Amino acid sequence: MTNFINLLSSYHQNHWYLAYLLIITICYLLFLITKNVFMKSISHFFKKTSTNFDDKLLEHGVFKRISYLIPLLFLYTVRDFLIFPIFLERVLIVLINIILILSINSIINTLNDIYSKSQFSKRLNIKSYIQVIKLIINILGVIIIIALATGKSPIYFLSGIGALTAVLMLVFKDTILSLVSSIQISSNNLFKVGDWIEAPQFGADGDVIDIALHSVKIQNWDKTITIIPTHQLINSSFKNWKGMSESGGRRIKRSIKIDMSSIKFCNNEMIQKFKKFSLIKQYINDKIIEVDSYNEKHKIDKSELINGRSLTNVGTFRAYVINYLKNHKNIHKNMTFLVRQLPPMPDGLPIEIYVFSNDTNWVNYESIQADIFDHLLSIVQEFELSVFQHPSGNDFKKL
Repeated sequence: MTNFINLLSSYHQNHWYLAYLLIITICYLLFLITKNVFMKSISHFFKKTSTNFDDKLLEHGVFKRISYLIPLLFLYTVRDFLIFPIFLERVLIVLINIILILSINSIINTLNDIYSKSQFSKRLNIKSYIQVIKLIINILGVIIIIALATGKSPIYFLSGIGALTAVLMLVFKDTILSLVSSIQISSNNLFKVGDWIEAPQFGADGDVIDIALHSVKIQNWDKTITIIPTHQLINSSFKNWKGMSESGGRRIKRSIKIDMSSIKFCNNEMIQKFKKFSLIKQYINDKIIEVDSYNEKHKIDKSELINGRSLTNVGTFRAYVINYLKNHKNIHKNMTFLVRQLPPMPDGLPIEIYVFSNDTNWVNYESIQADIFDHLLSIVQEFELSVFQHPSGNDFKKL
């Protein structure tokens, strides 16, 4: 290499234009050899290996930049033996540093890509931290490039940053807030990619598909995507449905409003009819024994139903609902199970069902819930009860 440079130097004194042409030709040949021979050999070798890291390096173009770096390094090596203007030398140094910074960014992207597909990414999302590291590296890289281009020390520019702290704090305010928010998300395990997030104030209701430094992407159930600034999401309230998904049960909380004018005591004819319902047959028998025992003990005159204790059609219906749900295969047996009567309202007496399905899938859950209320709304008239609903136009026509 030394002999070549000495020969080039002596040749340059007599035929400078041919020397420049020779250098340009060599640089171009180095580019072609690196790109078409070296790069293809590396790609062919890496594809045969069992590791995934080298494949990701190729995918993110880390080695592609070598084909540009080799000619520039060669040109920088022979600069002292040519008539090379100082500004071209600085341009050459800047180009070399730009390629190095881009290569570092590609390596960081490769590491992030590998980590995001590992099992550890489910516990901790590091994309925000990666973006902060890249931001710091790129800022330092820009400072170094400016210093090399102007011929001044990087310390000169770094010392000037101290005086611009207030301005930088204002410029990077959102970045700082987002960084703090990202730390809160990771350290407190608030949510991760794949969690179902509901934030009505942002119009977001769906799965988290990306957590970046400045924004969180949520794919809504209608397949639209809501992008929320990270720090704004953390500073507001949101609901994470992860607990529901992990528990294995999803809540069913819905009421049937009974027309209170249809509520009454059960006579013997109704009781005999209810005994034919297999789900409450045992309940009716046990309840009759309990009621008769109470009335006999207290010597109640049963000539009128209002005296003593009697079964009601709404209470019997509630018992039917309880037994129906207990025997339902899609109701979770180890979670809250409640069928209750809420305070009377102007539009009826609410009988609320508060149970959990054992299937958290949204489509299956809605189907289970619909099947339950299809049955209950159809069976309610068997207890001589009416479901309250506001009068419609047809009701007024009948009048």
